[in-house]
Amino acid sequence: MPIDEGHFKLALSHFASGVTVVTTEHDGKQYGMTVASFASLSLHPPLVLVCIERSVKTHDAIAAAGKYGVSILSSTQADISSKFASRSDDKFDGVELIEGDLDVPLTVPLIKGALTAIECRVYDRLPGGDHTIFIGEVMKIHTQEGDPLLYFRSGYREMRS
Repeated sequence: MPIDEGHFKLALSHFASGVTVVTTEHDGKQYGMTVASFASLSLHPPLVLVCIERSVKTHDAIAAAGKYGVSILSSTQADISSKFASRSDDKFDGVELIEGDLDVPLTVPLIKGALTAIECRVYDRLPGGDHTIFIGEVMKIHTQEGDPLLYFRSGYREMRS
């Protein structure tokens, strides 16, 4: 018996996760989106993965650019998460960015104030149903102190000590 889509989404909403914004730049244009499917993959070499729906513009931009950034948002950045989760074409409007400091071919926009920002070059990509799994080799990491933005059961949450 096939799995009901609504029931599948409900089940997965019980997995608490940090919130990330994945960004890239291609042909002088910035692309980005909020992504729940982010994970570490390997220590040697340092690899992470993001899963991007094939129908969104950011997917094709990452595939063409061969690079992406992952900004792990802080607890004060729910508005940024919501903005990048929208279908708006002006997601970057009013959002403070820092530019990655890799060599020019790998430079990606990163969200200022994120707990961690990771600069990656695409190491590999794999099919994943209606998504592509982009495996990124971590080239540079920026970190700072703070509390993470969490997502659980369709809403933002805070950690409690």
